[in-house]
Amino acid sequence: MMMATRRFRSALAVSGITAFLGGCASFSPDAGMSTVQATAATELGASVDKVDTIEKGAVLQSRVNQLRKKSLSADSAVQVALFKNRGLQAAFNDLGIAEAQMVAASLPPNPRISIARTIARFELEIERQIVGSIFALATLPARSAIAQDRFRNAQSRTAETVLKLAADTRRQYYRTVAANHIVSELEGAREAAATTAELIKRLGESGAVNKLDQARDFVFYAELGAQLAQARVQQRVERERLTRLMGLWGDDTRFTLPSRLPGLPRLRSVRDAEVEALTRRIDLKIARADLNLLAKSLGLAEATRFVSDVDLLGRTKTVKSKSASVNDDGQPIVDVTKSKSRTLELEIEIPLYDFGQTRVALAQETYMQAANKLAEKAVNVRSEAREAYQAWRGTYDVTRLYQTRVLPLRQVIQQESLLMYNGMLIDVTQLIADARARTMSRIAAVNALRDFWLADTDFKHALIGGGMAGGGGGSAAAPAGGGDAPGH
Repeated sequence: MMMATRRFRSALAVSGITAFLGGCASFSPDAGMSTVQATAATELGASVDKVDTIEKGAVLQSRVNQLRKKSLSADSAVQVALFKNRGLQAAFNDLGIAEAQMVAASLPPNPRISIARTIARFELEIERQIVGSIFALATLPARSAIAQDRFRNAQSRTAETVLKLAADTRRQYYRTVAANHIVSELEGAREAAATTAELIKRLGESGAVNKLDQARDFVFYAELGAQLAQARVQQRVERERLTRLMGLWGDDTRFTLPSRLPGLPRLRSVRDAEVEALTRRIDLKIARADLNLLAKSLGLAEATRFVSDVDLLGRTKTVKSKSASVNDDGQPIVDVTKSKSRTLELEIEIPLYDFGQTRVALAQETYMQAANKLAEKAVNVRSEAREAYQAWRGTYDVTRLYQTRVLPLRQVIQQESLLMYNGMLIDVTQLIADARARTMSRIAAVNALRDFWLADTDFKHALIGGGMAGGGGGSAAAPAGGGDAPGH
């Protein structure tokens, strides 16, 4: 019996050491940021870093200051957001928490120790007990592998957060610059209308223009003023939204932006957008990884379905007892005897009413649920890629139509109307109507260009992930924008 006990102890020690060495994970030197940084560099051409020291924060602030010295482009605005947005830093902290949980899951189970002391009149009993879970130790390698997969999923989810912030910042950048552009167009139109109003006023004083035509010109000038005021309000609102996404406050908010949107790029050919989306979309990669993780969990559930827990208990009991007697001289003598015993027990929970069917059924249903969601996501990704491409190509064609046909024709109409007005072939009413239509066409062209850049952002992120916002945000003739913010 003693030999069997010793062999059991030796086998337990060997298996415990093997599991410990094979299953333990350690903290990575970069807190798991390597995957996130690689995604940002590959998909965005940008860099990200976790601010975990004062020195690192100072370095990133210095880089932000360098970017702020020039008028921000869409790429530099995204880079500032990746450096300064504190919500993104909180996501990096979540990644650190996930890594700590992964390391904790790879460690062997802690033993439980208890000590009991019993005192009687002539006896003292001390019992020491140590209990360890063999079940947890035996499943440690599998549980450690699952924990590592969960951590890799957490890395992918953090990378997805980076892509989403980049997409949101880029969209808001184009909305803000579009607001600047509209303000610029309205300011130019108002200056021209002011000159015309002054001319009409003088002609009215001389009797060359009647009061009705004067009123029409003056109301056009007043309406332009109201539209410009609304545009400046919207400009401030859009700028604040961009500032918030970039995580800036204090002196950092004194950044400058262009007054006009960039022109249309050269139309590029797009082939197999659906295939590219299925290959590159990070949320699809996460869904696949979740399915693989559930498959491993299902395998673990099936392997342990008949045993839910096994505990190994080691007990040492020391008993001290006293007995009194009398020696030959009649003196009392107290005899103390001490005995020690060791016990090794194996405790197994017997699944008397549930032989693991519920756990296995739960794992199977969860797996099939994830498989169906993955299939649904694959269908949706294809559809989103097609939708984003149609919006991207459609807004490109509309914007190009404005720039190559509508605006040049409006310019011709204005020039010819002015010539005919100077030749007294038309009255001032027609001249004002043509000026109003030209202003509205120019603002509509700005809206179309803004919608293209928003669709361009949506299309890019429909292929790589990070969320689609769906479009242009309205094409009102004179959407508001904001004006007197720093840097304009």
